[in-house]
Amino acid sequence: MRLHLPWCWRGSEGMALPTTGSSSLLSVRVLKAHGFPSKDILTPSDSYVSLWLPTASSQEFRTRTVRNCRNPVWNQTFHFRIHSHLKNLLELKVFDQDLMTKDDPIFSVLFDVGTLKVGESQWKSFTLNPQGKEELEVEFRLQSLSACPEHLITNGVLVAREFSSLDIQLQKIGSIQDNSESDGRVEALVSGSYEGSHTLTPGTSPVRFHFPTCWESELSVKLQSTSQEALKVPLRSLPSGHTVRVSLSAKEEPALMMQLKTEKGPEELAVRLGFGLCDEEQVFLKKRKQVVAKALKQVLQLQDELQEDEIPVVAIMATGGGIRAMTSLFGQLSGLKELGLLDCVSYITGASGSTWAMASLYEDPDWSQKDLAGPTTAVRAQVTKSKLSVLAPSRLQRYRKELKERAQQGYPSCFTNLWALLNEALLHDEPHNYKLSDQQEALEHGQNPLPIYCALNTKEKNLSTFEFGEWVEFSPYEVGIPKYGAFVPSELFGSQFFMGRLMKRLPESRICFLEGIWSNLYAANLQDSLYWSSEPDQFWDRWAQDQIILDKEETPSLKMEEPPSTTSKIAKFFTDLLTRRPLAEASHNFLHGLHFHQDYFQHPHFSAWKGTKLDGYPNQLTPVEPYLCLLDVGYFINTSCPPLLIPTRQVDLILSLDYNLQGAFQQLELVGRYCQQQGIPFPPITPSPEDKALPQECHIFSDPESLAAPVVLHFPLVNDSFRNHSAPGVQREPEELAAGEVNLASSGSPYHYTKVTYSEEDVDKLLSLTRYNICNNQEHLLQALGEAMQRRRQRNRQGEQ
Repeated sequence: MRLHLPWCWRGSEGMALPTTGSSSLLSVRVLKAHGFPSKDILTPSDSYVSLWLPTASSQEFRTRTVRNCRNPVWNQTFHFRIHSHLKNLLELKVFDQDLMTKDDPIFSVLFDVGTLKVGESQWKSFTLNPQGKEELEVEFRLQSLSACPEHLITNGVLVAREFSSLDIQLQKIGSIQDNSESDGRVEALVSGSYEGSHTLTPGTSPVRFHFPTCWESELSVKLQSTSQEALKVPLRSLPSGHTVRVSLSAKEEPALMMQLKTEKGPEELAVRLGFGLCDEEQVFLKKRKQVVAKALKQVLQLQDELQEDEIPVVAIMATGGGIRAMTSLFGQLSGLKELGLLDCVSYITGASGSTWAMASLYEDPDWSQKDLAGPTTAVRAQVTKSKLSVLAPSRLQRYRKELKERAQQGYPSCFTNLWALLNEALLHDEPHNYKLSDQQEALEHGQNPLPIYCALNTKEKNLSTFEFGEWVEFSPYEVGIPKYGAFVPSELFGSQFFMGRLMKRLPESRICFLEGIWSNLYAANLQDSLYWSSEPDQFWDRWAQDQIILDKEETPSLKMEEPPSTTSKIAKFFTDLLTRRPLAEASHNFLHGLHFHQDYFQHPHFSAWKGTKLDGYPNQLTPVEPYLCLLDVGYFINTSCPPLLIPTRQVDLILSLDYNLQGAFQQLELVGRYCQQQGIPFPPITPSPEDKALPQECHIFSDPESLAAPVVLHFPLVNDSFRNHSAPGVQREPEELAAGEVNLASSGSPYHYTKVTYSEEDVDKLLSLTRYNICNNQEHLLQALGEAMQRRRQRNRQGEQ
């Protein structure tokens, strides 16, 4: 296992830095309210206020309930220990208590504690709107604490805090021969801990809790036979590194002794917090540049050797498209290999179906150095075989056995795991015991491009993918979410993490389970499906509008919500219906337990990749979730481009391989709109009306005014000159014309994404077409490589100035 030491947060790469900030005591005095509505005509509200500050405690505190009163007075004070470097957002909610049904919310307030000054008191009166009658009065006070400061590790967006462990062992006092019928079991709970609770039996091995060091956490012990609380211990009162013995006794229980020992947790993180490239990728790029330089000299017929800083970074970007994408990528890679251009490529990214081709190729550590006829023949056999056997009883029994074993290892159960096994059976005759980290062998000498696979992290309910979708990248070295600058080694993806530390290492998944995630169509909700089956413009216009609103709001210093009316309850019902994901994917969240830096929203890397309705509300973002919910990127944009737009990768040329049957430029235009909205350098995608009506095999897009924007050479899936040419410059004979007819209609095509079996004739046509479209555009490819090399030199000169 690789553990990543704290890095430094310096410059634009935003690497993580150990930092120390001041701790403060926040006192919140809930005073009174007035103007609250009655829950019915005759009876006033039974009101209480809940307080939740997740950076200080996992508990939600609440005032007492004041019954039958429209103007309740609580006058209760609550205390929170906070850290000045964290984004501390306090949520206050007023409820009308109901003993028969769920308590009705009256309104809620989100208050930014960072607006308070140490040593001062501040009185606030919260109202829903200027005309509103409901009003809540609260007094805040912030005091400095002289206790030892807490040490943090941050990349400027996320923060890892100190954490500790508590070991507990339970023993019976006196003779082991006890006539009591009870076995002395107790339940131990530590609020805010990773484990939550443990059941202890006398004489068994110790159990362990992990909890934030700075929180006012308590150990609560209950006797299982009576459910009576036998012990409550503030964990801060226990001396670190020393064993403390505490006795428990009850009338119906044998006397029990508990041994308690707290220890400081490790400072090293298993999660890498940083926006730069990992060490392994940087080493790979140095090796790959030597391969690229040699290939460029040959294909461009250069006289002089290229210096290291002159070598452009070229990437292949492949979209999704099921079996069609997998087959087409084999054809295009064969074309690049034939032209001697495959060694010019440093990255290859894929989504959905194109990841199936990539995963298959990288099982051979030297695949790009060999003739691709063998792998192409193998994939042809899989595409044309009958798929009926995937549901044979013997196969179903094997699926069930493996899913059971996977659950026993600690992986969450979800439908995506079954889809992964079905998908593997569609693509292979036998299970492949191959893992993502095994692909590092194919990169050891820089002999192949670095593969990166894409997915989206979404919410399980309440929000569509357009309202909440975060790019996730998978490489043989790391898996991470660039928006947060958080990555874990690929072999640890799926293991259990808390506060940046590894809690439980699970066996690395076979790559088929990742392929199931990358092509996960089944975690979609009705709203996503509506987008999939319609024109996406209306969804994109709404997304762009939400972005404008988000930029204006930034992080909220004060947010208030109105109580749900009858109309809003009906709207919520339909929202739940449209956005709930009945077959949601679940992977252990490696961000779980991390907090946000006070200035996270202004961080340039976070700003470049923000794009959800919740980005201004850290209490609702991914680190609070125990699981990730991962989905095929096609439900947002059918592209694998985002990893190539990370500034530290400095990609100069993107070969865009598009496998969509509808709209030759549609998805690339959406990428352009996305980048323009986010301020990410990308060339304008402005095809002419003629090109849209009759797209050609290759189109080049560049931005002469921005050296930071890559050149994009776009290859849509079209049948243009292939109709009349069997090879570049070779006219078809009359009897060969039928071989040039490839049905790429948006409906009725044998290559529709729902088709999992192709005829031999159809698969041969698709392989020939995609290979031809590459080979027939050799001049465009060489021209783009030359332009990328020139732009790299200009960028270097600009950097020197």
